[in-house]
Formats: sequence, C-alpha cells, structure tokens
Amino acid sequence: MRLAVAGVVILFSHVASAGDVAEAGVADSPKIWPVEAFAALPFMEGPELSPDGRKIAAKIAINGKQQLVIDTLGVENSLRTIALGENDLNWWAWVNDDWLLIGIGAEQVIQGQIFYLTRSIGIKADGSKMNMLAKNTAAQHADDVIWVARDGTPRILLAYQTSIYQSVEFWPKVDEVDVSTGRMRNVVPPQSYVRSWYADATGTVRLGVGYNDGQRTSMMLYRAGAKDSFRTVARANRRRDESLIVPRIFMAEPGKAIASDGHEGHDALYEFDLNTLELGKKIFEAPGYDLDSYLTDATGTALAAVRYTDDRSRTHWFDADMAQVQAQIDKAVGARRANIISSSRDMSKLLVHVGGPDRPGAYYYYNRADGAMRLLARVNEIIGAASLAPMRTIHYKARDGLDIPAILTVPEGRDAKNLPLILMPHGGPIARDREEWDWWVQFLVNRGYAVIQPNYRGSSGFGAEFLNKGEGQWGLAMQDDLNDAVDWAVQQGVADPKRVCIVGASYGGYAALRGAQRDGGRFRCAISYAGVSDLGAIMRYDRSFLNGGAASDYWKERAEDFRDVSPIFHAAEFSTPTLIMHGKKDRRVLVGQSREMVEKLKAAGKVAGKDYVYVEQPLGDHHFSRQEDRLDFLQRMEAFLKEHNPA
Repeated sequence: MRLAVAGVVILFSHVASAGDVAEAGVADSPKIWPVEAFAALPFMEGPELSPDGRKIAAKIAINGKQQLVIDTLGVENSLRTIALGENDLNWWAWVNDDWLLIGIGAEQVIQGQIFYLTRSIGIKADGSKMNMLAKNTAAQHADDVIWVARDGTPRILLAYQTSIYQSVEFWPKVDEVDVSTGRMRNVVPPQSYVRSWYADATGTVRLGVGYNDGQRTSMMLYRAGAKDSFRTVARANRRRDESLIVPRIFMAEPGKAIASDGHEGHDALYEFDLNTLELGKKIFEAPGYDLDSYLTDATGTALAAVRYTDDRSRTHWFDADMAQVQAQIDKAVGARRANIISSSRDMSKLLVHVGGPDRPGAYYYYNRADGAMRLLARVNEIIGAASLAPMRTIHYKARDGLDIPAILTVPEGRDAKNLPLILMPHGGPIARDREEWDWWVQFLVNRGYAVIQPNYRGSSGFGAEFLNKGEGQWGLAMQDDLNDAVDWAVQQGVADPKRVCIVGASYGGYAALRGAQRDGGRFRCAISYAGVSDLGAIMRYDRSFLNGGAASDYWKERAEDFRDVSPIFHAAEFSTPTLIMHGKKDRRVLVGQSREMVEKLKAAGKVAGKDYVYVEQPLGDHHFSRQEDRLDFLQRMEAFLKEHNPA
C-alpha cells in the first residue's frame, strides 16, 4: 500500500527481513550532495503508536512545514492531517485507541504584555472531533498532563492555571478530564507556590513540588492516598541545594517509589522510601554518565527501561524479553543503530528507528507476531539509505588538565590530514553533543571540512562536577576549552591551523561571537546563529517572567562580570569576518541580541560586507522549524565559508 502526502510517499507494504534491514544502508560512494538534502526537514518525526498498535500519530513534513498526522496502519485513505493554524505543536500522546491528546502554544498580547499560552486538545483519531480542554477557564498554561488512564477510558489528569495574576488561582489546580467530552471535575485545588503535581498509576495525585522565589526555597508536599491531606515533607534552600529528591514512579508496594539522584557524582536510580524520604538500593547507573529518561511498564508501577548516553544514546531494558528483542534487532541492523521509540501497550508491536551518526535512517513497524520489519518512512527522502561521514568520540586535555570529550567528523575519501576545520560548540550550554545524525555537521563535512564538537566544561550528561565547572566561566575557561580542541586537532595533524572557523547557535553563537572578539587571530571567520551578545540584557529579559529571582541567580552564576565577557561591549576588538544570523520570531534569544550587536559593530567602524554580514530571517525561530530558513542558512554559510575559509 502506498500513501501519497503532498508528493511524498510513505511505504507501508514492504516487509523487510533481517537481511533486508541489514542491507538497507549499504554505503554509497562519497559524493557532493545538494544543499537541499541537508536543509530538508525530517519527513517523519516523533511517531507514536496507539495502545493497540494499529494507529500512528507523527509530525510529517509537508511543503516545507511539519504538520500533525494520524493514520490507521494498513487501512486505505485513513491518513488525517490536523490543522493547527499558526499554533506551535509542542507534544502529542495517545489517551486510548480512539483519542489523541496534543499540546499547542502561541503568543498572545494581554493588557499590553506578550504571554505564551499553552493549551491541550483532545482529537478523535478519525479527525472528526476536537475538544480544547479547560477552554473557558484556562489562563496561561494549560497543557501539563500528569496522568493518563490505563483502562481504555479517555480520562486524564490535567494541571492548569485559571488566572495570570499571582493569587491562589495563579497556581495550577488538577482536574480529571474526559478527553472525549471535555467534562472536568476538580481533584486537587491550587496551593500557593506549587507548580508541579505528580500522580501514581491509579490516578491519585500524591505529590506536589513548589518554589517560593522570594525566599529561594523549594518544598515537597506528599500524601499517602486520595483521602489524606497533603503535608510538607521536605524543603530545600536554592542557594545551597537546587533540587529535592522527587520520586517519579510510585511502586505497587505502599510507601515505596523510584527516584533519581546524583549524590555519587552521576545520576542513578534508587528505591525511595516515601515515609522516611531516604534512598534505598541502587537500581541502575551508567558509570561516568547521567541518565536521560526512563520508561515504565504497562502497570505504571515498575521500570521497563532506562535511556542514557555515553558516546551514543542507549537503552537498558529491565524486561528480559524486551532485552532479547533489542538484541535481535541490533543483530539485524549490523553496524547501524536501532532504537525502539514507541510500542503498543502489550509491547507486541514496536516502532523502531534504524540509523546512525552517518545517516538519517528510517522508521520501521515491527510486529513481533510475524517477526517482520515493515518500512514506515525514511527520515530524509533525498539521502534515503545512503551513508555519509562517520563520527567518532575523542578526548583531549584542556590546559588545566580537565578531560574533555568531543565528537570529530572528517570528510569521506580524504586523508584526515591538514584539513580546514570547523569548531562547533553546542548550544545550551547545559546540553551535550553525541554521536548522532546532525544536518549541520554532515553538510559541512560533505563540503570538505573537518568538524569538531567539544563537550566543554559546563556541558550536561557527565555528572555534577563537570557541569559545575562551567559556573562563572562563560567566555573564559569554557572558551579556552574550545580553543584547546583546535590545538588538539592541529597537534594530531587533522587540522590546518591557518584554516579554522568557529560556528555555532544559541550559546554556540555566543561562543562564535566571543571567539571573533577575544581570539580573532585563531579564526579565519566566525558564524553566529541566534547568538547571545549581552548577558545582562538576557538576564533582564528572563527575570521579567515567573521566578525571575531564580533566573537572575542563574545568570549571575554564568559570569562574575557580564560586561567583561559580553561581546557587545567589545565591538572594536572583533578581528575576523563574522556572519550573524537571527530569526525575528526567536522567543528564546530575542533578535535584539543580534541587532544591537550589529549596531555596536557599525559604531566601532566595522564595515558591513567586509567585517561582518547580518541576515535576519523574518519568520525564523530558535529551532529552524521551517525548511526555508534551514536552506537559507546553509546557503549563506556555504557562501561565507567559500569566501573566507574555502575547503
């Protein structure tokens, strides 16, 4: 069966044997791919199976934009595209076999102020009905679903605000909602300062976590059952301890839970006693690395799997049967990597992504009853099953001896010697790079550049000590770590020291601007997308929202002297050509960060077109949500690099 969507074909009929799957990614000869191949939005993203495994909900790229679709697998003409207008689609999840729940968001001006409003919408799987939940009572945030019924009924627990003003109603209450009708009944009233509620597998709200910004204190409320009252069981002073131990899985045994904690240096999972608030037996750890997420079993009271990242993303299955299934799939795909990303409730039907750092890969539908892997969709229709440049993790020593992991990618078919180098720091900075498909990286490597992506100090995933080494080091030791990566690549003979550019977005964009200003002699050019130029300005913006005091504390921990490390105050020191790009609709780093940087460059006597180039994308956001913006960025970056650091 072939379903055509706006000229793009999804294949559901091809049944792939283990041999087919293993051979699907045979490498093509190295070639120069068109820029459109890398700019293409993922054709399919985030596919989720319904509980019975017969339906799928996913984002699909249609005419350069991603849209939500619902489809019944194997049924002709069942594909439904859900129109959401200009609203952002933030998440989607099945409630039962007939109802899907989505979270949307949009900016709205209320009494002269811009608010980002979120809402939850129930959608019937055949597309015939949509119910906006809490339509007449919701205030700013109304998309926090804390529980979904497991008995097949379309019931959820929704935590949401009913006022934008800081009264009792400002704090979220919890209602039980019938998604099919929109009917609601209150189960937990709002409580001052409590922003996050947690429910057990039965749908009883058991836990609340609050934060008082004025006092910089966190608190945890707990009750043993639905008939009990909440009581404060723990407090934490944010200045000393930013986190409470918050259990996320309530076990079947009364008073027992599972919680994550990093007191041994890295995240690990432990049994947790809800009566004494003490950690018990360690359940799982990935030595040297933090944990990414976890999955519960069908009952919601036990662990099914834990996901973590060392050099690459991995899944540890606690269920021996699923561990065997994962091993069988891994064997079938050979050198590629297989991740089970969604399943039916009974785990008999699975969605599997098969790909790798050198290829965007494809999604497969695996029915364990017949053992066949059916091709659902390729992520990139242009690249298809071809393999591009492999990535590898390297380690180098920073100048103070700190071990820094980094990802190195070099062009296929060329000796990794004396290559032009792109230094690419990740955003965040509380984030990390790993061995995974990256459209920026693969585009640059395909054009002949080596790319190094350092996980500099302050990156997440490597434990609290490594993360905390970034405090106070924006533009200082964190920037030194980047330069030390270049030195390593030169010492190894990989990079030509006279042909290095620094490229990044968000914090990576800040690092590019800082490099052009502080270390311009090292770089032939710099490219900043959505980069921060003024730490003080972004702190003032962030502290205008709820918990602004905590936001101020966060930014004050980034650097001791904002002016010293903010490129905007040192425009005259820029000494290498710089491409600055920003999306006008960026809500995370406002476009003013780049606009004002450019004004300072002009005032310092820098010449447009020679010392800097500024491009503003009218519809661009922080995340390259539009294919048109991706293509524009890659084309301009390629032209800029050809002029200043040709490969």
